[in-house]
Amino acid sequence: MVNDRLTTVNFIAPVQDLIPKVEARMHTQADRHHPDLKLALDHLLSSGGKRIRPAIALLTGKMLGADPDKLVTLSAAIELLHTATLVHDDLIDGALLRRGIATLNSQWSPAATVLTGDFVFARAAKLAAETESLPLMHIFAETLATIVNGEITQLFSSRGLVSREDYDNRIYAKTASLFELATKAAAMLSPVDEQIVEKARAFGYNLGVAFQIVDDVLDFTGEQATIGKPVASDLRQGLVTLPALYFMEDYPNFPEMQAILSGRPFNDGVMDRLLKSIRESGAIQRAMDEASRYVDCALVLLVDLPDCPEHESLKDLANYIIHRKF
Repeated sequence: MVNDRLTTVNFIAPVQDLIPKVEARMHTQADRHHPDLKLALDHLLSSGGKRIRPAIALLTGKMLGADPDKLVTLSAAIELLHTATLVHDDLIDGALLRRGIATLNSQWSPAATVLTGDFVFARAAKLAAETESLPLMHIFAETLATIVNGEITQLFSSRGLVSREDYDNRIYAKTASLFELATKAAAMLSPVDEQIVEKARAFGYNLGVAFQIVDDVLDFTGEQATIGKPVASDLRQGLVTLPALYFMEDYPNFPEMQAILSGRPFNDGVMDRLLKSIRESGAIQRAMDEASRYVDCALVLLVDLPDCPEHESLKDLANYIIHRKF
C-alpha cells in the first residue's frame, strides 16, 4: 500500500501530455452551438474533478498499444458521459452545489438543465462514434442505458428498502459501469486479443466498485467542506449504502435508523446520534475492508499485462482509490 499523500499527479504522469488534449476536445464540443450551451459546458468542466475515468482509459490504452488520438477521443467521450449524468443527478437531487461550485440547476430552469444534460450526452455519443469502432459504440450505448436504468430504479424504489443485491446493482449502474467502459473500450482500441480485453474490463469493474464503496464511506467519515455535500447525504435521502447496511446487520432495530428510513420527518439530533453510532461501530472498517478486497482483485488482473510505466501508474491509481480523502 502507498501512503496518504498519493495524488492524481502520481498516476497521471505517463499520460500527462494527453490530459490537456482530452480537456480541449471536451471544451470544443459546444463550439458553433448556442452561446449559453458553451457557457454551461465550460462551467461544468471547470468545476473540478479528478478526471479519474479519462486517466484510466488513457493509461489502459497506452499500456496496451492503442492509438493515442483515438484514446483522447474515447477519454473525452467517457468524461462527457459522466458529466452529463451529474447534470441530471443534481437536478433530480435538488443539489445546489457540487465540489463547492454552483450546480447548473441552481442557476437555470429545470427544462434548460435537462436539455443541457441531453446536449452533453449527445456530444459524448458523437465522440464515441469518432473512434470508428462499432463494437465500442455498442458498449457505450449499453453503458448509458445501464446508468439511466439505475437512476430510474433508484427513483422508484421505496425509501429505505434495500438489500445487498439492490446496493450492488446500484453502484454498478452509478459508477462501476463507467470504469468498466473506460478500461474495456481502451482495450478494444488496442491490438490485443479478447482475453486481454476481458481482463481490462474486469480490472475497471473492480476499481469502480471499490471507488464507490470508498465514496460511500466518505459520506459518513468526511467533513462537509471536504466532500462538498452534507455528511450522510445519502442516508438523509433514504439511500442505504454499504456502511449503513453493515450497521443494520448488527443493529437491525436501531431506533434512529428506523426513524430515518420510515420517511417521517426527523430532527438533526436523530441523524447526529445515528451518525455517531455508525462511526463508532465496525461498519465503516468492514466497508473499507471490502473496498480493499476489490482493489486486490483489480491488482491481480494487472499481473499478466505489459510491464511499463502505465502499468505501474494503474497500480498507483488503484491504491489511491483506497487512500483518498475526497
